[in-house]
Amino acid sequence: MEQPGLDLFQESYLKGSFVQEIYYNEESHYGVFLLRVIEATEELDTDEVTVVGSMMRPHPDETVICYGEWKDHPRYGKQYQARMVKKELPRSREAVAKYLASGLFPGVGKKTAEKIVDHLGTDALTRAADDPGLLAEVPGLTDARAQTIADSLREHHSLEQALVYLYQFGMGPATALKVVQAFKGATLEVVKKNPYRMIDEVEGVGFRRADEIARQTGMALDAPERFQAAAIYALREASLSHGHVFVTEKELMEGIDQLLAPQGEEWFPAEKRKLLIAKMAEEERLIEDHEKYYLPSLFWAEHGLAMRVRSMLEGTTEPTPAHELFKAVGEVEEELKVAYAERQREAMTTAVDAPFMILTGGPGTGKTTVIRGICHLFARLEECSIDPADYENSEKPYPIRLVAPTGRAAKRMSEATGIPATTIHRLLGWRGDFFERDADHPIEGSLLIVDEVSMLDVWLANQLLRAVPKGMKVVLVGDDDQLPSVGPGKVLQHLLQVKAIPRVQLVEIYRQEGGSSIIHLAHALKKGEVPHDLTEPKPDRRFFSCRRNQALHIILQTYMNALERGYTVFDVQVMAPMYKGLAGVNRINEAIQEAVNPPEEGKRETAWGEAVFRHGDKVLQLSNHPEHPVYNGDMGHVSALEPDARNDDPVLWVQFDRQEIPYKRSQLNQLALAYACSVHKAQGSEFEIVIFPVLMSYRRMLQRNLIYTGITRAKSYLILCGEKEALSLGVKSREREERNSQLTELIEMEW
Repeated sequence: MEQPGLDLFQESYLKGSFVQEIYYNEESHYGVFLLRVIEATEELDTDEVTVVGSMMRPHPDETVICYGEWKDHPRYGKQYQARMVKKELPRSREAVAKYLASGLFPGVGKKTAEKIVDHLGTDALTRAADDPGLLAEVPGLTDARAQTIADSLREHHSLEQALVYLYQFGMGPATALKVVQAFKGATLEVVKKNPYRMIDEVEGVGFRRADEIARQTGMALDAPERFQAAAIYALREASLSHGHVFVTEKELMEGIDQLLAPQGEEWFPAEKRKLLIAKMAEEERLIEDHEKYYLPSLFWAEHGLAMRVRSMLEGTTEPTPAHELFKAVGEVEEELKVAYAERQREAMTTAVDAPFMILTGGPGTGKTTVIRGICHLFARLEECSIDPADYENSEKPYPIRLVAPTGRAAKRMSEATGIPATTIHRLLGWRGDFFERDADHPIEGSLLIVDEVSMLDVWLANQLLRAVPKGMKVVLVGDDDQLPSVGPGKVLQHLLQVKAIPRVQLVEIYRQEGGSSIIHLAHALKKGEVPHDLTEPKPDRRFFSCRRNQALHIILQTYMNALERGYTVFDVQVMAPMYKGLAGVNRINEAIQEAVNPPEEGKRETAWGEAVFRHGDKVLQLSNHPEHPVYNGDMGHVSALEPDARNDDPVLWVQFDRQEIPYKRSQLNQLALAYACSVHKAQGSEFEIVIFPVLMSYRRMLQRNLIYTGITRAKSYLILCGEKEALSLGVKSREREERNSQLTELIEMEW
């Protein structure tokens, strides 16, 4: 049997017509359909099969060729997983008329479709697409209506051609459909003329893919578009992978050469490079500032942040008389039944007097106690209430704003202080592509306290401070020994280098001083020291020695022991430095899910990629959800499932604290199992029990700040498992490279 259609797809195929749509998502283009088989590479025991995959939405009776493979779904049985789908234009008179009247073409009903076929024949579709003027000759069609039909035909024809064209370069259907969605009818023209545009405008297309397409379509190796695309991509990689706000000329050229290799320098000699970079700077595709090269968004973020910090430091405030200040501190101590140490008192008085200050300290040094004290001292001096009930029916804004980068950190802050706290994104009114609060629409209040500032990148820090109104005091709180932000910059560390910024560092350990070996371990590791008693059992921590192939068993055993003792899955958190491998986040999640929430008859579940979500699963939000107040790092559990949901209806619901959030199938990529997570995802959170494997197989990722951040997430009990030498290696390894940023210099300029 000859394979129909394209020779480039030498694999299993099914040819047939779609008879029923079971599910289709317009956003992701993922669909489930029932196909009536006309032809196949193998003998089938049925003439109707279920086809799943990413594709342009087919219409009933439309003939297609699906290329892919058979898969056994745990719930739905045998399905054909289509890697790519090619539509075949109908050829019979009846089929062509039915296609024209399918609703794809505005103004074409059954009678009009039959007239078109009668006049143009069974090849009406290709003839009309090639020569739109032919439709105007069809009896009863006005010129305007003929033009509308012709335009629609051409668009559908070009989209299908574009998909097939992209498939030739090994591009998968999901990415190809994103390209077509981005460029519509101009897809072929864009891809052939400048495929590098896909890097900027289509998520999932990188430089290598675009460059390969450019080469195969005949674009010259020394084309200016090629060099410019490499320059922008190198800048992006420097910010996303290395945290740089800018790169030097040497770093930029090295990044470009890695992309253009081999023979990058041959195609683009030094003089030509200078001209092309100058042209990009002129067009503001990048910004050059004293031989430092920025993406425009990061240039304006860093300079904007520096300007706002300078403005706050230059602001004048009337200092509170010393006797009033000390009297008020004493009254707060009596009110809260707390005796503050000298450094804690200093932090409180600095916060209420300075327009901008930084409070730092490690675990157990009393940062939260001081935050609470600052709030009460501020309220006493300003003679205002901090009882939220007093503002429920008042137009007067609540005076104090407590915020943190993650929902869990904000919740912890609120519980510890008794004062409302929220995420930065929620305070600023994140709407998916913009913030409602900015310089023209500032936040309300008189005091802003930001916790977990080590997690702030330069872009978000700028967005926050630009929304601070004149006269509002700002207190930044953090631990500069923790992991830096995932995004570009090291905001907390670089602000601490600015001598003019008032700061107080808490160093004395107060919390659980009678018996917390976790805190003492953290402070030792922070200094690069591994305590001699690391492997000795302690009341609040244990170290289980094991190799990589034993780690998963130890993790699972200790996890299940904790649950048997009455802890919940939200009390116990496994953290690992890497996602892949025998003891990576992904494998640990699978093993724990199988142990605590296995498949059962009657228990609902739904699959997304490699993951399976079941009713009751602990899940993690991976990105900010603009439709609902749920943010990156929030954890919840799957409270309901509707795996057979059709069209764009929710397929599952997740309970986050007091709110239940629906997720469409296209939004499932925002979720992951959360029995285990990376250290970055756990930052800003605390858990009763932390299980933290430390293995030599992680050595590429093991650094002092990562280990320190991980173990300080443990509130009551820490379980380390793995190899002591891996821990020793990690705590001796500091972050491998400094991040390029001018923030300190910009703030200190001409002081």
